[in-house]
Amino acid sequence: MKRPLIFSSVMAFLFFFLLSFGFAATTLYVTADNAELKTESSSSSDTIVELKRGTPVTLVTTEGRWYQVTTQTSQTGWIYRGKVSEEQPDIEESGDDSAGVGGMLGGLSGSDINADAADSSRSIRGLSPEAKEYAQAAGTPKQSQDALDSVISRKVNEKEIDQFLKEGKIGEYAD
Repeated sequence: MKRPLIFSSVMAFLFFFLLSFGFAATTLYVTADNAELKTESSSSSDTIVELKRGTPVTLVTTEGRWYQVTTQTSQTGWIYRGKVSEEQPDIEESGDDSAGVGGMLGGLSGSDINADAADSSRSIRGLSPEAKEYAQAAGTPKQSQDALDSVISRKVNEKEIDQFLKEGKIGEYAD
């Protein structure tokens, strides 16, 4: 009589123990500068709070391209999947707006756009000495080098990128 009771107790314990691993909380990290935690899974919904790059959040559920998450301060809301990652991002202190460009584009999941703060700041400096040397050795016309330097030196701020994403219905603004 005791054997079946012990066996069923052990089995119940193992079941709940293994089940708890299946529901282990997934920690995600905000990869965009000032990512908005929304009340609903829509870019047009109200913003609860802006989360800084590197902020850890706990995944609750997913809905399409949106994740419902809970912050360490127990605020629950929705964040676009392209603004979080399972890997903690490098946090670089920057005195200019160039990091914002990388922060906005760096986490676009499902996109071929890959930029980070280092890429953004490099582009502001223009071609590296090695790239200039290669262009000269390869016989790239000076006019082409100057045109590339001109494009690379252009600055785009976070507001302009956000407007571009909205108009192009890209990322969190996609239908």
